[in-house]
Amino acid sequence: MNWKQYVDNLVDGGFTKGALISENRKVWAASAGLTLSESEIGALIISFTIPNSLLQDSVTIEGTSYRIIKSDYRSIYCKHGNTYFCAVKTCQAIVIGFYPETLTLENASKVVEGVADSLIDQNY
Repeated sequence: MNWKQYVDNLVDGGFTKGALISENRKVWAASAGLTLSESEIGALIISFTIPNSLLQDSVTIEGTSYRIIKSDYRSIYCKHGNTYFCAVKTCQAIVIGFYPETLTLENASKVVEGVADSLIDQNY
């Protein structure tokens, strides 16, 4: 499977960078320069597996704390200054992406949720 194509789809859709992470904390693909610590990946995974953790008000990615602006069982959308971060859970992975404020939440959602749906359709 060419995991990089999914990250490329995010960037082609207006995201500045993205990654695809397996549920066992392995980075399947990531944009150049994107660095995620093991503890950040673990905390993100827990946010999807323990519902109460979604009640937190922020998530830290690449050492930056992003304020959660929208979350549910499937997705988390966050903001820090003019940069936005989102994560969407699939069957076996989490699609993450960063996008600028020029990409609306609605358009960002269509892109990242579309990538996630494509993976889900393939049982990933």
